[in-house]
Formats: sequence, structure tokens, C-alpha cells
Amino acid sequence: MTADGVRVEAAYEPRAGSRIPPPGTPAVVLAHGFTGALDRPGLRRAARVFAQRAAVITFSFRGHGGSGGRSSVGDREVLDLAAAVRWARSLGHERVATVGFSMGGSVALRHAALYGRERAAGGGEHGGRTDAHSDTVVAVSAPARWYYRGTAPMRRLHWAISRPAGRLIARYGLGTRVQAEDWDPVPLSPVDAVPMIAPRPLLIVHGDRDAYFPLDHPYALAGAGDPRSTELWIERGFGHAENAARGELLERIAHWVCTRD
Repeated sequence: MTADGVRVEAAYEPRAGSRIPPPGTPAVVLAHGFTGALDRPGLRRAARVFAQRAAVITFSFRGHGGSGGRSSVGDREVLDLAAAVRWARSLGHERVATVGFSMGGSVALRHAALYGRERAAGGGEHGGRTDAHSDTVVAVSAPARWYYRGTAPMRRLHWAISRPAGRLIARYGLGTRVQAEDWDPVPLSPVDAVPMIAPRPLLIVHGDRDAYFPLDHPYALAGAGDPRSTELWIERGFGHAENAARGELLERIAHWVCTRD
């Protein structure tokens, strides 16, 4: 249950070969992209790879899959991710990493900024409880700024979320329920969130064949981060988000996550 009362479906998978969390085992919370869900093939493939090194929590954002509510397309989804991170800590995991794809990547960045270790309960844009903070953050195929319409896929997406007919198609064709209300206020943007994440390790991953967000997005995100704790990977031949992520890339990300201090 999120802080604003939305019930979110989620699944916990111990590290492969383990029934209970061994001492020191990290947990990885995977956050899918827009129109994704807990049971979609791309997220399940990622979960299998990460489960070789860590416990894994997958979930469906509000308005997606079996979760309640309606999607706010990256705003109040930080509450969904915070609930999943709190669950990981309640299961005994002292180290929790968040790995987000596309919309989930923007949520992971904003969540890390709003839920820092030092924030008092009730603080932050949506209330930053300290037990909901992430220790390590990965954003894959994430946008740097809101309202981007520079590519055909993003123009189609904006039509789908801003028009009644588009929301009907999203609901019945893609299984995604989108709120009709505009953002008010406009939430903290991903690029403005990045400077608030340090000194926690941050990895930005983007493909040079991403049809949604061109390379100025990852460069802007990485440029806003602390160079001592931020890494940028531009992946040759990689498209967009979890559906395009091959096993080799996922394995490298999992290794990076599980070798951070």
C-alpha cells in the first residue's frame, strides 16, 4: 500500500538458490516503463538476470497491470517505488538498489532525490521517509526533461495521455489506465533531481538507437550528476528500455549494482 492509499501488486524473488535473505544480500527493485507491468516479458527477463546476484522485487506502477489507481506518468509513481523499497527493507535487506527503465528510470531518479537518507519523515515533495531511500540508482533509457515531443514515438505517447480517445486506447489496447488531470504542480524533473542523489552511486544507461529519447537526454542527466559518483554508459545498438535490453547488458548492470559500496 502506497502512502496515498493505492494498492500496488508486487512480487519478491530471493536470490537464486536462497530461500531467505543471507546477511548482506542486496535487493534490487525493478521499475518498468510506461505500459509495462510486473508480468511483462521484458521485466521478467531482467528479474531473472538480477536474481543471480541479488533478491529482486518487481511491481506494477499504479494504473498498470493488477495495481490500483491511475497512471500519472511519472509523478506520483515515486510513492509506488517508495512502497516497494520499504517492503525490501522490511524483509531484512539493508542495501537496496533501484533500477528503472524509461518512465521507471525517471521515477528512480526522482525517488532518489526525494527520499534521501537524511530526510526526516514527512519531508520532500511526496514525503521522504528514511526507510524508503535507495542506496544505489540506475536509470535506463530515461528522459531528462518533461514534455519532450521531439520524436514520433513521444508525440504519439503525448497524444495517448492527453486526449480522451488516446486514454481509451491506452486502457483497452495497452492495459494502462491514465489519469485525465494535468500535473499541478509540475513535478521535479529528472535532470533537476540528479544533483540531489550524490554521494550515492548513480548509473545512466542509454542506447544510441533509442527511438524515444536522443542522446542529449543521457548526456544532460550525467552532466548534472556528481562526477565522483555518476557513470554514463552509451550502449551501441541498444534501443529503448527493458524490452530491448539484452542479457549481456542486464548482466553488466547487475554486476555494477552489486559491486557498489
